[in-house]
Amino acid sequence: MGRNAWAAADSWSPPDAEPWPLYLHSRGHANVRGDDGGVLAAVEPAAEEPDRYVYDPAHPVPSLGGASLLLPAGAFDQHPAELRDDVLVYTTAPLNTAVEVTGLIRLALYASFSAFDTDFVARLVDVHPDDTARLVTDGMIRARYRDSPVQASLLRLGQVYRFDPDLGATNIEFAAGHCVRLEVASSNFPHWDRNLNTGRSPAEDAAPQRALQMVLHSSAYPSQLLLPVRRQP
Repeated sequence: MGRNAWAAADSWSPPDAEPWPLYLHSRGHANVRGDDGGVLAAVEPAAEEPDRYVYDPAHPVPSLGGASLLLPAGAFDQHPAELRDDVLVYTTAPLNTAVEVTGLIRLALYASFSAFDTDFVARLVDVHPDDTARLVTDGMIRARYRDSPVQASLLRLGQVYRFDPDLGATNIEFAAGHCVRLEVASSNFPHWDRNLNTGRSPAEDAAPQRALQMVLHSSAYPSQLLLPVRRQP
């Protein structure tokens, strides 16, 4: 994608794809658009204010495109979601040269909560020079299954955890002048069912609970997006 051409490799993931770590940065305002918003950069974070938002299951972030058989699918513009204060947005500076990303997209996210269970949703986005924000791939993780897909383990309030949501794989060229963007939220509905934050089985939940989510990015908790690139920026 991006170049609109086929790419080939002798094995998967391509052996020439090298990890490009992009660390999350902000002054505690990644849910604010503009110059005071979140940043993705190769430099590791130091002492930084964490980002906070309230996830309300009664008002989830709407699904905008993506890989779905039930909803309109595709690389939809994510701007309507980015305007919400329960969506964190981290963006690189405009790229000086084109960057080909091919392989599995990885994310290490450090966070704490005011709920016994919750979700994290992450979106990789290609930002064009006209500010159109096209979805590339997305994924989610349910907190109670952070360590095992079958063995549930509820959260301890106020404790910091590491989450590794599965964002799948892609093959895309981010063109020169474009930006790489990461969006973090706690819902993508109806593509994924809402987590009501109670810690109970979804079949037993009736009343949703609001939860305060805190995403950390510091030397102790270096939240980062890891992209497999075949041409370094």
